[in-house]
Formats: sequence, C-alpha cells, structure tokens
Amino acid sequence: MSREPDTAEETTGKEMPFLEHLIELRSRILRSLALVALLFIPIYYYAEPLFNFVSAPLVDALPDGSSMIATQVTSPFLTPFKLAIYTAIFIGVPFLLHQLWGFVSPGLYRSEKRFAFPLLFSSVVLFYTGMAFSYFLVFPLVFSFFVAVSPEGVQMMTDINQYLDFVLKMFLAFGIAFEIPVATFLLAWSGLSTADSMANKRPYVIIGCFIAGMLLTPPDVVSQLLLALPTWLLFEFGILMARLVEKRAPMEDDTLDL
Repeated sequence: MSREPDTAEETTGKEMPFLEHLIELRSRILRSLALVALLFIPIYYYAEPLFNFVSAPLVDALPDGSSMIATQVTSPFLTPFKLAIYTAIFIGVPFLLHQLWGFVSPGLYRSEKRFAFPLLFSSVVLFYTGMAFSYFLVFPLVFSFFVAVSPEGVQMMTDINQYLDFVLKMFLAFGIAFEIPVATFLLAWSGLSTADSMANKRPYVIIGCFIAGMLLTPPDVVSQLLLALPTWLLFEFGILMARLVEKRAPMEDDTLDL
C-alpha cells in the first residue's frame, strides 16, 4: 500500500521540532510511570492473596504435605513487591498503549487513524488472552508434568522468587506471542510485506515458532508445543487478516478516484 500524501490524506497534527517531540515523549512516560505507581499501592496491599492466586497451579499439582519455600532472606519481601509492580504494569497495558498511540498519532494520516481503536483493542485483548491461556491451560499441564517426572524420594519444594520469575517469563512469552495477528496485519497494511509473501515463508515461521517455544519455555515437550502450536495458528489467522486488508485497499483507492 502506498503512503504518498494527497489531499485526502493529510495529517491532522502540525510538524513539531525535535525538542518538542522529546518533551512530549517525556510527558507520556511520566504519565505511564504515575499510573503504574498509583496502581502499585493498592495492589501491594493485596500482594499475599494475589501471590496465592498466581501460585495456585503449582500448589494444586504438588503432593500432599509439600509447599513452596523461600531460600533467600529477602525473598518474603521482594517477591510480593516484584509481583505488585508487574501486576500494575499488566493492568495498565491499555493506558500504556494509549500513551504510545498518543505519541505517534500526530504523524499519521486520517485514513490510518481509523485503525487506531481496533488495533489497540485487539492488542490488549490478545495480550490478556495469551496470559490467560498460559495460566489456565499451560501451567496446570506443565506443573503436573514436572511433579510426575520428579525422581522417587525427591520432595519438590520450589523457591517463591524463582517461581515468580518463571511465571512472569511465561506470561510475557504467551502475551507477546498472541500479538502475531496484529504484527502480520501491520506488515500488510504498511506495505512492508504481503499475505502471499508471508505465506511463502510459512516453513521458516513454523520452525521459528518451535525454536521460540524451546527458548522461552521450560525444557519439556508439553510447554514447548503449547506455545509453538498456538503461535503458528495465530500466524495463519494473521495471514487471513492480511488478505482482507489487501482486498480492501483497492476498493478504497477506487473510491478516492471517484
């Protein structure tokens, strides 16, 4: 798709000097940090029940009499603190994306801004869907697998800080992986790639999905497949969306010509 300016596609904002761009970026970063700080205060107050919720998939899979442990002196304090910070960031994702959009939108054409709300909304929904998918489906299967393969006579006791690091890594991995349809849509919409070009690269994408599953998940087949297969399916869905974009673009060009 061409992005040559014309009378029908004018930017709504005025061109700003570089210094003003920096001031605008600083302002939006400070707003984002302020929101995260405001969310952190009430979340930290409920950090204990929140950690109980996050650790439930592992606790339910552990044998009777087993529990989680803290191997470091500061872990009982730092772990809930870290959990509260990341939870505030996750909850604030819609606002953070909105601030990002507010920074880049003045440089876009009116026709491009029509996709703003659908893209922001779908990005947020897909990110949260990826996190929910990992919590409700991946975690129970993975932790049950780990407990089942534990050597006989070895009692599984996981450190709370290492468990939280593992959970956050999985949340981010699945949340980002579920953004693939948005990425493929943007590639087709911006003209950087086409649906046919992305479809021709399908074998490499499939291999990349399994490599990402190997690198971003624990060294077990279950979690690797649960990340690689949905990522591949989301890529196929993204190609379908890209084809719709390409079909709609000529129709819009014909309308402008009229």
